[in-house]
Amino acid sequence: MTTLISRSQTGTRMSQVVIHGDTIYLAGQVGSPGASVSQQTQDCLASIERLLEETGSDTAHMLQATIWLADMADFEEMNAVWDAWVPEGHAPTRACGEARLATPDYKVEVIIVAARR
Repeated sequence: MTTLISRSQTGTRMSQVVIHGDTIYLAGQVGSPGASVSQQTQDCLASIERLLEETGSDTAHMLQATIWLADMADFEEMNAVWDAWVPEGHAPTRACGEARLATPDYKVEVIIVAARR
């Protein structure tokens, strides 16, 4: 039995969304280049909400989050936004690490795996 794989917002290099069965994989979301860590985190999370809604899911159905920070010194600032955003009782598994992002203007990148509603 083959499970259908669908992709949306697909370009040459990547898709913003890949769905396999009832699992939704989002590409890494970034915020406004050069903005503060808080603003970039808010931007990432707004993009995630929009993509989840478009795919028949929501933040209560997140399974896993991977967060990359350009500098771990920004951990608390990012967490302040994240903690206010995650629905109570629905926190996904999560990893957060430091990485050099696509350009120095990016400070936060968030990757989500979720289930359909």
